[in-house]
Amino acid sequence: MVTRVLLASPRGYCAGVERAVQTVERALELYGPPVYVRKQIVHNAHVVRELEARGAVFVDEETDVPRGETVVLSAHGVAPTVYRNAAERGLNTIDATCPLVTKVHVEARRYAAEGYTIVLVGHAGHEEVVGTMGEAPEATVLVQSVEDVEELDLSVGAKLAYITQTTLSVDETMEIVAALRRRFPRIHAPKKEDICYATSNRQWAVKEMLADIDLLLVIGSRNSSNSNRLVEVARAGGVEAHLIDDERDIDDAWLEGAETVGVTSGASAPESLVDGVCAWFRARGAVVEPFAMVEEDVTFRLPVELRRELELAETQRR
Repeated sequence: MVTRVLLASPRGYCAGVERAVQTVERALELYGPPVYVRKQIVHNAHVVRELEARGAVFVDEETDVPRGETVVLSAHGVAPTVYRNAAERGLNTIDATCPLVTKVHVEARRYAAEGYTIVLVGHAGHEEVVGTMGEAPEATVLVQSVEDVEELDLSVGAKLAYITQTTLSVDETMEIVAALRRRFPRIHAPKKEDICYATSNRQWAVKEMLADIDLLLVIGSRNSSNSNRLVEVARAGGVEAHLIDDERDIDDAWLEGAETVGVTSGASAPESLVDGVCAWFRARGAVVEPFAMVEEDVTFRLPVELRRELELAETQRR
């Protein structure tokens, strides 16, 4: 019987997700619905449904947006072709790409301009990887594992640099980078690692609590890379873990024999979902306690094009 629930900290929204969601909300306030959003603004089904209820319209591609309308680009970043297509359609484009993803895009462009072959560590098909590869498609090679590194058909003396997706497993990425360095000792590294602070911190928080829990529940959507990595971190540490959208996904069979359950949430999961899971356990007699409190104080300003419009609207109201 579960008697105690430990809440990991940090968990939930990161600065990039907070910025992206606020971007859509403020755009709706400023322009009124509909405001179009290319792809999911962040990878969380609850967030998407809430924004749809306010008037956001999610589309697969910028070419699906009617000419002249407002479109917000998701936090995951896009390839340069998306900006060109949006401009050709006369769209009012608001770029909500996470600044930490933008940093990786800038690295890709710089390395390509300097004649490097870029090895991108990431997951094929993920929106962030698609956008990053779009910055220098002819110069970029994707690897997803140590095995992929071993199979790279590149000369040892080639001018190489590596970059990574921001939401990867810290430990797994270290193994892949180590393999790259073994094969290509002269490979150039980013000045600062690309895995974002929020991804690293949430994985650290999970590792810290593993010795104290029998089971971990990770709140996040199935397509959330960083949420899936939290599940993997727990399982790698010998603790069973499951990904849930909300309390309705909890299977009582998971709880058999468990006394202490850890709860965390991915960087795109709102705290309201955590509250729902905690209430579910409290209703069954469990005590909910915080664990490993760490404060994050990172914030990002709204996209510059939206800030300008908001400032102009405020001036006109005066």
